[in-house]
Amino acid sequence: MKIFDKILFATDFSEASDCVSKYAIMLAKQFDAKLLVVHVINELEFPIHGILPDHYVESHIKEMAAASDKMMKEFCSRNFKEFENYESVILTGIPYKKIINIAECEDGTLIVVGTHGRIGLEHVLMGSNAEKIVRMAKCPVMTIHPCK
Repeated sequence: MKIFDKILFATDFSEASDCVSKYAIMLAKQFDAKLLVVHVINELEFPIHGILPDHYVESHIKEMAAASDKMMKEFCSRNFKEFENYESVILTGIPYKKIINIAECEDGTLIVVGTHGRIGLEHVLMGSNAEKIVRMAKCPVMTIHPCK
């Protein structure tokens, strides 16, 4: 069994992520692991190039990247005040695919991700990145239902 030396924590900057970050930090401290904080700007699963003008799509992506960068800085300053062994990265793509890919590329030994616990029609419509990560990742995945 491989010890956890790099833990990937996926965040959507929600209140739930604030809670789940505490678990990611606790695990990183316990295993003396580096924490990689990842946010993925959700790219639609179908191409919108050709439907909307390219300049609109590019402008929208730049705006989303700038907003995500600001939110990442705020999220990290709020949640990682007393923990310095982390780095953050923002990616664009399909969240579960990017999270799995970066875990493999960065030799992530554990993925920590929150789950919203959607059921029924909401689950069918929204999907579940956490569920897809659990099924497809090659490393262990810890899902955490956020604190209330």
